[in-house]
Amino acid sequence: MDGDEWQIRQELMILAALVQAMDRRDEVFQIIEDSADGNEAIRRVGQLLGVGELGSRAVLDLQARRFARDQRQALASRAEELRAMLPDGH
Repeated sequence: MDGDEWQIRQELMILAALVQAMDRRDEVFQIIEDSADGNEAIRRVGQLLGVGELGSRAVLDLQARRFARDQRQALASRAEELRAMLPDGH
């Protein structure tokens, strides 16, 4: 895997986490609210969404305004563009 493909896959992983978080925003917000600290929130969001620390951190760093429907669509569209750039399409 070359550097460009690695970067695409990293961005896709983050976008997938963000889209999942948007689809499950009530659960994500509840977990964040119930967590004792940021590290616990990262761990619990990762468990909920089935993503690693990088994806969880991206979710917690997401500004609340980005949870609007049009923003979700923009992220999903970007993920599709990136998938098309990969040799295996995944």
